[in-house]
Amino acid sequence: MQNIVIIPTYNERENVESIIRAVFAQRQPFHVLVIDDGSPDDTAGIVRQLQTEYPERLFLEERKGKLGLGTAYIHGFRWALARGYAFICEMDADFSHNPADLERLVLACQNGADVAVGSRYVKGGNIENWPLDRHIFSRGGSLYTRLITWIPVKDSTAGFVCYTRKVLETINLSAIRFVGYAFQIEMKFAAWKLGFSIVEVPITFIDRRLGHSKMNKGIITEGVIGVLKIQWNSMFRNYRRRVTSPTPAPPRPDALFSDTVVAK
Repeated sequence: MQNIVIIPTYNERENVESIIRAVFAQRQPFHVLVIDDGSPDDTAGIVRQLQTEYPERLFLEERKGKLGLGTAYIHGFRWALARGYAFICEMDADFSHNPADLERLVLACQNGADVAVGSRYVKGGNIENWPLDRHIFSRGGSLYTRLITWIPVKDSTAGFVCYTRKVLETINLSAIRFVGYAFQIEMKFAAWKLGFSIVEVPITFIDRRLGHSKMNKGIITEGVIGVLKIQWNSMFRNYRRRVTSPTPAPPRPDALFSDTVVAK
């Protein structure tokens, strides 16, 4: 299996079963990894029940406490890399991202993109059911990000993304500092700074119908300040993962006194 979708959850019992089944209903096969942050509504329990139906396609990682969106995705990225997935997608659990668009994101990466972003702000993209203030915050945040960082992505805060394996292997995931609104920006910024190609695929974003939004003033504030920090820190550090050379094995005792060179 090459494709996996990472879905972080916190109190998503109204949505989690439906979103998992919708992902599995796509023509292209996907595995799903749910990362639940100790949801009091027993979201994880619903996933565990579904695992009996999809034992080889559905996986669950349970964490203690609400640790943040960014750390959930980092946890998921590392989990997926360790298991050899080639295309690693992220999406919300609340159907704001249409599972039918997953195939288009993966196809964009199969056709040469390193990162495919499900974008609301390119031609063909759209948003449904959002109040005016959310439109202003989102569009303003993306414009603000482009002005500060120069990143050539119109929807830098998008959370519907497909990464190729080589991108996540190259980025030093430990250097990604933000956990909320700014996490999505920092991941795209890191990929762009490392020279990876980013393609925006138009999607229609639909505001959740069930459950409660996780957006709050703290997340927005993190985004505003975080963009400045991302640009500033990029002047002093590289997002590339450090690859340490393996320690050479000590020579065999008999080789220390050998005058013979053996060709291998």
